[in-house]
Amino acid sequence: MGKKVQGGITFPKGFQANGLNAGIKSNRKPDLALIVSEVDAESAGLFTVNRIKAAPVRLSQRRIRFGQSRAILVNSGNANACTGDAGMQDALQLTEKVSQFLNCNARKILCASTGVIGRPLPVNNILEAIPKLVDGASPYRNLECATAIMTTDTYPKEAQGEFPCNGETVRIGGIAKGVGMIHPQMATMLVFLTTDASISRDALRSALQTVVDRNFHALSVDGETSTNDSVMILANGCAENPKIQKGTSSYADFLETLDRVCQKLRELLVHDGEGATKFIRISVQGARSRTDAKKVAASIAKSILVKTAFFGEDVNWGRIMVAIGNAGATIREEKIDISFGDVALVHQGVGMGESQEEKALEVMKGKEIHVFVSLGMGPMTAEYWTTDMSYEYVRINAGYKGRT
Repeated sequence: MGKKVQGGITFPKGFQANGLNAGIKSNRKPDLALIVSEVDAESAGLFTVNRIKAAPVRLSQRRIRFGQSRAILVNSGNANACTGDAGMQDALQLTEKVSQFLNCNARKILCASTGVIGRPLPVNNILEAIPKLVDGASPYRNLECATAIMTTDTYPKEAQGEFPCNGETVRIGGIAKGVGMIHPQMATMLVFLTTDASISRDALRSALQTVVDRNFHALSVDGETSTNDSVMILANGCAENPKIQKGTSSYADFLETLDRVCQKLRELLVHDGEGATKFIRISVQGARSRTDAKKVAASIAKSILVKTAFFGEDVNWGRIMVAIGNAGATIREEKIDISFGDVALVHQGVGMGESQEEKALEVMKGKEIHVFVSLGMGPMTAEYWTTDMSYEYVRINAGYKGRT
């Protein structure tokens, strides 16, 4: 039997994790996870902009302002959303239980939930499972943790990276879940990141905001946002590097490595999109402003007509033109160019004919498709990642409550 290797969420020094079944899901799959730092860690987080927020989101938002955290408790199979005061009391009770085993203040325990909305948590089941969850936490149970946060995901999602920092090695790890209801700002996605870096709170928050904007705010599966979206990071300083501050070369290295980890997680998320058969990268250039570029990319990415055309391998570039026109950006029709891969389809707002469409059909048959749009209005660019929309997406979401 080979030696176990730390990875993902426990790749950095001083972190342990675990995952098990607590009886939340009826299918007996893992549904309760724990990420724990051996010492207090600087923490930062970003959360859903949906005005209806689950109890764990509201509790973690409040607690993360203190800046110091020890652990994150996560359950799948139940969102603990739209559960009223009882839902908040459940979140408080569960995190209090974890804090007792870790011998720390309960406000240092963050939490997250994902799953069906409107059902009360089976609190007694979870309370009974917490002692085993905490006692079994290990640097080598990262995969169990990544598996326990899944809902309709088909595989666990992990990533890691490292960089040298003044003679020490700084490590970053992460896990993610979410294959449907994925759309800025963050949707039903959960992402948890850890690092053993010693880093100032200001630098940590700034780095997290930057990588979330670059990666998770440029990802759309179905245009929906949820009640439970959360991205959290813990930095415990166990690498013993000189403290990283904004504006330094070590901050640039930290940001680059964190970005690589999040890029990998984003890639895993989009490739596991519910019912997805094609993975589409949309590159917009020539916009007057960055905002315009993002508006156009987002409009194309979330268009149901565009997504179904890709599923059907229909070279219907007119749907992309419609999405561009609906974006609310400054455009001029006669300046727009569109290409699928290296096949040009539209030049200066006019289609280039059936022969080009036949060439583009070969591009459409591929699993990964790169769409280029040039607006011809200025120097700014933006990118989005999305998927097609298939019959399978409808099947999965028509019976979601029975699958989580």
